[in-house]
Amino acid sequence: MTVTKLLIPFCLSLVLTVVFLPLFISYAHKKKQGQMIREEGPKWHEKKSGTPTMGGFVFNFVILFTSIVVPIIFHNLNPQILILDFILILYGFLGFWDDSIKLWKKQNEGLKPWQKLAGQIVGGIVFLFVYRFEGFPFSISFFGHELHLGFIFILFVIFWLVGFSNAVNLTDGIDGLVAGQSIIAFGAYAVIAGAQHQYDILIFCISVIGALVGFLFFNHKPAKIFMGDMGSLALGGALAAVSILVHHALSLLIIGIIFVIETASVILQVTSFRLTGKRIFKMSPIHHHFEMCGWNEWKIDIVFWIVGLIAAIGSVIVIL
Repeated sequence: MTVTKLLIPFCLSLVLTVVFLPLFISYAHKKKQGQMIREEGPKWHEKKSGTPTMGGFVFNFVILFTSIVVPIIFHNLNPQILILDFILILYGFLGFWDDSIKLWKKQNEGLKPWQKLAGQIVGGIVFLFVYRFEGFPFSISFFGHELHLGFIFILFVIFWLVGFSNAVNLTDGIDGLVAGQSIIAFGAYAVIAGAQHQYDILIFCISVIGALVGFLFFNHKPAKIFMGDMGSLALGGALAAVSILVHHALSLLIIGIIFVIETASVILQVTSFRLTGKRIFKMSPIHHHFEMCGWNEWKIDIVFWIVGLIAAIGSVIVIL
């Protein structure tokens, strides 16, 4: 696929996001629909209260539109890209439901954990049906070897989708962090998909990147809008699905190293406090720890993005 053809989904997603986000932000201000900030969060985040959220509503549908229209034009529309769209929208809907409860009830707690988990599992099951229908084996690549997992692969896929959708959601705590890191991660998988001639997945990744670049214009510090759970859950689920479809699922542990570290920091913090009554970090997820240490949000973003970029480049080199 030529660079010119790749510019079409990128530019389409970018332009549509940049055009519709200001309208969405204006609507949210008019309706006074803004983010409720956690009481247990950093005190200086209180000034962000009232900032429009659910920006994922815009970029999710831009990605959906672009990743369907462009493959139709290129005669590339197939079940693989449709299942990616399905995961994006289903997980986005769960986030929309969650965000809506928070906005309508003016609180920071939305869906019950079991409700969110049930929806994520349903998405994983549907993904597995399509994956099997396409004739892909129930195996994962591990250091150049194919590990055939059989039934365990079903549990692995569900765990992967649920785990990384929640991991990205946990990372979404400061302006721009998730948008920037997701651009890096989807960029890495775009390169891998292109090398494998999986142009459907490549188009999807490029569509995501274009939409997130447009979103980052409005989401960097000081953010004019947050992506909300509708954005972070959708991106995490789609990222996990892409890693499986390019048959390098475990590479996401490195390509998505920032998401892994953020999640690990929460697990370690909770475990340590319950077992010893002591906290390892000043606050978790770990980006809040660095805030408490005096780092501003831009510094955290840049350092985390650099770490993520180095990890992504290293992974791509090893895989290719």
